[in-house]
Amino acid sequence: MVSQFVSSHDVALLGDLNFQFPEGTHAIGRLDNNSEGLLLLTTDKSVTKKLFQGAVPHTRTYLVQVRKIVTPETIAWLRNGISIQVKGGGYYITTACIVEPVSNPFKYIRQPPEKKEYEPASWLLISLTEGKFHQVRKMVDAAGHRCKRLIRISIEDIVLGDLQPGEVKEMEADEFFRLLKI
Repeated sequence: MVSQFVSSHDVALLGDLNFQFPEGTHAIGRLDNNSEGLLLLTTDKSVTKKLFQGAVPHTRTYLVQVRKIVTPETIAWLRNGISIQVKGGGYYITTACIVEPVSNPFKYIRQPPEKKEYEPASWLLISLTEGKFHQVRKMVDAAGHRCKRLIRISIEDIVLGDLQPGEVKEMEADEFFRLLKI
């Protein structure tokens, strides 16, 4: 599903969900076509600016499945900042972030991953305060690990929890702003 309400392409959209969204609803921080997980929606146009362009950085956490076994050295490299290629052919050094190996991804998600016994893989928990240029995918790729699955599991203190794909949970505005720390 594309994280928008209208598109010129023949794709599944947010409006296809079984939910009556209020007029003016928009996504805060999109997920690309190959990503999944938590997507916040609001009618308050100031939220995106407060959350992603404010003076205080806000954390987003992703559960990432990558090809091959990730070494402690690679985890340290990802944590300290890694050079990724950006649009136009330039490079960007990512800011330091939290990267932890995950032995049990089902602690974070209920939907089981596709399993191919012949292909070694690792799961990582990556928490960062920026999200530029499809950053997480490019970070793990620059470290020699192709991203197989990318799931946003939280934005600040709002967590995906038991929500299933396509499921919508409404929140009161005061709780929403408190959990986002804005």
